[in-house]
Amino acid sequence: MPATSTARTVRSADGTTIAYHTTGTGPDLMIVPGALSDAADFAGLAEVLAGTFTVHTVQRRGRRGSGPLGPGYGIEAECADLAAVRAATGARYVFGHSFGGLVTLEAARRDPGFDKVAVYEPGVSVDGLIPTDWIPPARRFLARGRPIDAFATFSIATGPSAARRNPRWLMAAILRLAFRGEKRAKVVELLEPALHEHAEVGRLDNSYPNYREVSADVLLMTGGRSDLAHVGPSTARLAEVLPSSRVLTFPKLNHFGPHHRGETEVAAALTTFLLDINN
Repeated sequence: MPATSTARTVRSADGTTIAYHTTGTGPDLMIVPGALSDAADFAGLAEVLAGTFTVHTVQRRGRRGSGPLGPGYGIEAECADLAAVRAATGARYVFGHSFGGLVTLEAARRDPGFDKVAVYEPGVSVDGLIPTDWIPPARRFLARGRPIDAFATFSIATGPSAARRNPRWLMAAILRLAFRGEKRAKVVELLEPALHEHAEVGRLDNSYPNYREVSADVLLMTGGRSDLAHVGPSTARLAEVLPSSRVLTFPKLNHFGPHHRGETEVAAALTTFLLDINN
């Protein structure tokens, strides 16, 4: 029987409403989704974890139920949002995926209240390996009412090797077939926030030495079938600078494992790490 989820809201430091969805019983754990995703995408992972944890899945700003990015948007606002949710829930554990992993690491270095942090292929750019030169053309496509072309531009620049080999017209055709109805509507809605989020990724390129300030124990998670260019270098750099970390690779999962076919496996690893099972 699916666990019941309750929607709650808090006010961030700048007054923005931030929603989060709570389910389960046990120690409090926050989940932070990445770009082009929201709390609903992590409902499966939250459900698996709900038997062991009280899970609070953050609906990051720029998504339905939460307020807009705002004119002063930046990583500082994202960190303030997590701080507000942590204050409301008392959570000392946090898991972040992709861009949400970057937000999680940034929040953890500012807030010593997190005891344990897990990130799955965080959007930490090293030597420009997460490109941002796609943002201006994607923004032009959005301005001209061509969101699928903007999505194709994003996918070719930041996606796996199979996507990077495609010309834009073919990528757009593939995405039109793969994303329809509500699924397409959500992606289109999240494209504009994704531009701003990736601009922050670019601004923070090679800032990974800052994570020496993270006091929490950190689990760095990767997918063995992920071929994103930044994953290997960023994982290596993070392992070097984080005061307390370990690396765990899931051989059968790709970048989207935490919310696509890997929920049970990721949940089991999180439970082992967070509760110090077999440690």
